[in-house]
Amino acid sequence: MDSSQDRNLPATQRKLQKARDDGQVTRSRDLGNLAVLGTGAVAMAMLAPTLVDQLKLALSQQLTFNSSVVGQTSDVLVRLRDVTLVGMGVAVTFAAIILPAVIISTVATGGWVMSMKPLGPDFSRLNPLAGLGRLFSKEQVSQVLKLVFMTIALVLVASSYFMSHLDQVAQLVLQPSVAAIPELAKWVSAGVSLLLLVVFALAAIDVPLQTFMFSSRMRMSHQEIKQEHKDSEGNPQMKGRLRARQREMAQRNSVGAVPKADFVVMNPTHFAVALKYDENKMGAPQVISKGADLLALKIRDLAKANKVPVLQSPMLARALYAHAELNQEIPGNLYTAVAQVLAYVYKLKAALQGDGPMPEQLEQPFVPPEMDPFSKLADKGQLA
Repeated sequence: MDSSQDRNLPATQRKLQKARDDGQVTRSRDLGNLAVLGTGAVAMAMLAPTLVDQLKLALSQQLTFNSSVVGQTSDVLVRLRDVTLVGMGVAVTFAAIILPAVIISTVATGGWVMSMKPLGPDFSRLNPLAGLGRLFSKEQVSQVLKLVFMTIALVLVASSYFMSHLDQVAQLVLQPSVAAIPELAKWVSAGVSLLLLVVFALAAIDVPLQTFMFSSRMRMSHQEIKQEHKDSEGNPQMKGRLRARQREMAQRNSVGAVPKADFVVMNPTHFAVALKYDENKMGAPQVISKGADLLALKIRDLAKANKVPVLQSPMLARALYAHAELNQEIPGNLYTAVAQVLAYVYKLKAALQGDGPMPEQLEQPFVPPEMDPFSKLADKGQLA
């Protein structure tokens, strides 16, 4: 088994796609925090005047009491409801503004991913040893250090800002609510701006860090790449058997085309190949059916039943069976041999129609020895 130190090769596109399908992509929490704070600060700056006016109006209305209000306690509940609705309206408004920014910041780092696998149960997480290993992993340690650093930075900035404005905030308590609210809003906006700068700096570091950590986690070893290539290509033996099965099925299905053939060549019973040539549509003769053994006999019988000439040419039949594909033109180095047989067939058909003398017996055409699979076997001493 390869150790993590052996994984020094970048991840393949297939592994990255599988990780994406599983919901594993680069994500930066700090970028999301930046989106929340940044969008919230902008929204506060833009909507603060309107929200302050509404809040001032609500306070002026709800904090006004007279004898009739005191006598009707139900009016107090109505006022509480109205204030609650104003607060909920403000919260919903901010949520509607911030939510798109959060989605955009999430998609910006790793792209849009639709996967339900992270929501499924993962029983491996119940293993205490595996959990302990994750606790001290490189990713987890870096995450803890980052959170500690972020917490320290935010606490230092927030405490420094608060202490420097402590007197100003204390004086707001002595002012009327209508005057204190705008000052409080300015103070909060300035504080959020400072925190926003801190989070921005952390996000600028975290985004490339998370990209690096994800790439490091996805790295592969030589053995993994070889195994992936083997899986993608498939087992050569299985693929060979599958192709052989497909060829066999294609040959069986091609028997129906035998009646359309111009002639059939055989060897003499082991192989049969049916050919057709249309000079207006074809550049060269094509094999429209072929078979071996029982299928060859079936092609022969079907050809004779449909008055298709059946000729004995063992070497040509073997060469065509071995090298010619169904519904494809014959190999170029068999053109001369097939043309010789085709010329004989034309003479034979003309004689049968009374348009010429009966040709003599077919002279066996020359077939290059390298095209005859039996010749190769004979050269290797495998054929008696």
